[in-house]
Amino acid sequence: MKISLDRSLCNGYGNCVIEAPELFDLDESGIGVVLQEEPDDSMLTLAEAAARICPVIAITVTA
Repeated sequence: MKISLDRSLCNGYGNCVIEAPELFDLDESGIGVVLQEEPDDSMLTLAEAAARICPVIAITVTA
């Protein structure tokens, strides 16, 4: 699985961090960052939930 986050779309709402703090965080300027770009497949459900909850659709998850 691969997770990507388009930082040019991110507005720093932090929904991804709330949904999957193991996979996402906000940097010092409040923009999202991916903590694990290629996590174990056991994190797929969390990654997909974070992608769904992103209000600007900045997160992509590919299996």
